[in-house]
Amino acid sequence: MTSRGCAAYLLCQKAVLVRATCRAMSAAAHPQSQVDRPNGASHRKLPGGVNLKMVRLPEELQTAALSIIHGARVKHLKQRALSLTNFLWSRKRAVEDLKLRQKAMGLEKELWEKAMENRDSDEQAVEDQIRRKVLSELKRTTYRWTPQKFDEELGVVYMAARLAGGYAAVRRALNEIKKRDPTFSPQTLLDFGSGLGSVAWASHSFWGDTLKEMVCVDISSPMNDLAERLLKGDDESAEPHMKQVYFRQFLPVSPKVQFDLVVAAFSLSELRSAREREDAVFTLWRKTSSYLILIENGTKEGHQMIMDARETLLMKQEKAVHDPRPASVFAPCPHELQCPKLVSKPPLPCNFIQTYHPLPLPGQAHGMTERFSYVILSRAGADPGTVDWARLVAPVLKRSRHVHCRLCCPDGQLHHVIVTARKHSRDVYRCARSRDWGDQLPIIEQKEEIQTDE
Repeated sequence: MTSRGCAAYLLCQKAVLVRATCRAMSAAAHPQSQVDRPNGASHRKLPGGVNLKMVRLPEELQTAALSIIHGARVKHLKQRALSLTNFLWSRKRAVEDLKLRQKAMGLEKELWEKAMENRDSDEQAVEDQIRRKVLSELKRTTYRWTPQKFDEELGVVYMAARLAGGYAAVRRALNEIKKRDPTFSPQTLLDFGSGLGSVAWASHSFWGDTLKEMVCVDISSPMNDLAERLLKGDDESAEPHMKQVYFRQFLPVSPKVQFDLVVAAFSLSELRSAREREDAVFTLWRKTSSYLILIENGTKEGHQMIMDARETLLMKQEKAVHDPRPASVFAPCPHELQCPKLVSKPPLPCNFIQTYHPLPLPGQAHGMTERFSYVILSRAGADPGTVDWARLVAPVLKRSRHVHCRLCCPDGQLHHVIVTARKHSRDVYRCARSRDWGDQLPIIEQKEEIQTDE
């Protein structure tokens, strides 16, 4: 080897030694950012990754749905399905009576003050005029909430519009439990507001070997009939795909009857008042022995309803307690404090997405995205293995040698963390690059490394 070659070799060895020393110093300076990789597991397969790839309906469910839809021959199905989807997405909560009265009193006071400037007016005439103006203004500015009633035809439209998207959201929420609590093997399921039975199908895909009883409760008899037809593959003489499913129009009366898994997907929004939603949440919690899942649209209204339900079970005490085990948040929040997105300016919904294959109907795209808000509450408490892990609340922005992560952290705050191999170790950096919106990230940051989102 020439002298020039020897010098180059020594420089390379020195560079390797320097890089190794820097990595060691970085690991020592940030011991809290190390990732345990059992048996050298891939970073994509480490705990905390709860997202699913593109979800597809079970073949039996899709075949039955297409058979029902084609057999119904609903006119203008595509347009009606789009219209129903837009209506459900834009739906708001009904205005509470107290707020309506307060608004009316405010308008009346304002109009009386203006009327008193003209003292020559007849008082009775002014009073009648003010009453008409108040009623007119309330009608013009108040959201008109109406219950959604389904007949068989509208149920078919709903099937075309929402079956695949609703199934995708439920399966994504159930996957959180499946990944983080692999020992959980439910034997009983309660689905409140079951609609077409998406929850039963999604649950069966995970725990079909252990589920022995699935009770689907929906006040709409036509929807229950459609759900049963889906189970039988649109063949009345056939055996149902899942024999352990039972349809009811009302919840079981006995407060002592509990279910391992209780789900209410897109159902709270069908209740008119905050009081009705609170009573329903307490009732569902009394019937929960392990996990309660609540899912709504990923809008401001949907997220607010989810957070109201979360606060109800964490902060309020129900009158009759049959199971003293308290509620704790299992997912997605890494804390039990107030949602930081609700107090941000302006308030933003905390939502997540799941891609899915829609029903193969004319005009449908090949891939669609369901945006939803959810909360999972547990009787047993949060999983101790991941309780301190932050949650990604936005897509990960991947850049050269660093990634931008927007996290909801255990301190109850939103943080913008720039993850690099030098600061957080190579394992944490590669883990962050493989994560996506909704996943957990095993990282606990030093205060000086965190940029707080205002």
